Amino acid sequence: MFSSKVDVLESKLNIYEDLSKEMLEKLETAVQKISEGNSRIAQILAKHDERIEQSMKTDALIIKMIDELKEESDKDHKIIHQRIDHIQKKIEEISKFRWMAAGIVAAVICVTPIVVTVFPLSSNVQNISK
Repeated sequence: MFSSKVDVLESKLNIYEDLSKEMLEKLETAVQKISEGNSRIAQILAKHDERIEQSMKTDALIIKMIDELKEESDKDHKIIHQRIDHIQKKIEEISKFRWMAAGIVAAVICVTPIVVTVFPLSSNVQNISK
């Protein structure tokens, strides 16, 4: 009877050993898969960090280029504004000259009849010929 109990206990122990070996193998497999997953995730994160770093460098370069373009545009704007001011001054001078010329012509037109009546041409011509 003692031997049969020992045999039963041994068989149960063997069953528990087999189960624990299976569980241990499953746990090792699970740990290995988790480790592989973690290494893949680490690789993905490294690539992601590298892409973010590249993106930040690209963004900084783009911002620098935009700032340079803005400065150049401001310089061009100032130059164009100066040219426009210069052209406006010339136009004002031409306009003043035009009005002065128109005034002179108007004065000559107004004064000519007076001069002709005061100094008739026919008498001047006769006096000169004598």
